[in-house]
Amino acid sequence: MTKNILIIGANSRIAQWADKMLLADENVNLTMFVRNKAKLDPELTDKNVIVGDATSSADLEVAIKGQDIVYASLAGNVVDQAKKLVAAMDKLGVKRLIWTSSLGIYDEVPGKFGELNARALPGYLQTYRDAADIISDSDLDYTIIRPAWLTDNDEVDYETTSYNNDEAFKGTEISRKSVAAYVVSLINSPEKDVRDSIGVDKPGSDGDRPRREVMMANGFDPEM
Repeated sequence: MTKNILIIGANSRIAQWADKMLLADENVNLTMFVRNKAKLDPELTDKNVIVGDATSSADLEVAIKGQDIVYASLAGNVVDQAKKLVAAMDKLGVKRLIWTSSLGIYDEVPGKFGELNARALPGYLQTYRDAADIISDSDLDYTIIRPAWLTDNDEVDYETTSYNNDEAFKGTEISRKSVAAYVVSLINSPEKDVRDSIGVDKPGSDGDRPRREVMMANGFDPEM
């Protein structure tokens, strides 16, 4: 049975991996929602793309109508985006939402890495926590994803931890491709990890801080 899937923020660096994985699936009818089509990988621009604003209720409703699952990979004013997205999905009766957030929003990252993460992302974490609370306070069948520090490694290698089960966050890094693969696993099994917030990291990457090159790639001083 074909699933209608909408990716909001489809030109994000995580979402573009998911775009390609889902376009290869003949059982998926994919719609990509972007603010700027020029930022999409050129091989995606001739597919089903809607140009719109994730803070516009009207734009969101056009894109969400008739969808089975919505995946949002957003940045910027995520609190307003979360409010508008929840309202649009409620109005149109679409229940399944996958939402990308950040590690550390619940102060769930233990030890020295948790301390470093909080120092590196102070205001960012509160904003993403506020957006996550809007999602979790809704009646949607959501999964909130909290990735470790991101890499562009061309690999799929991940493990997950559950906020509902009080599992402490584990590793320090994860590839964007791995996060996308986890998103696709949720789309393939929509009943998995419903109404939970899931940490995603690379097995064996535990430590007091991400590797030097990972910190630099994310714009942080490795000596901080």
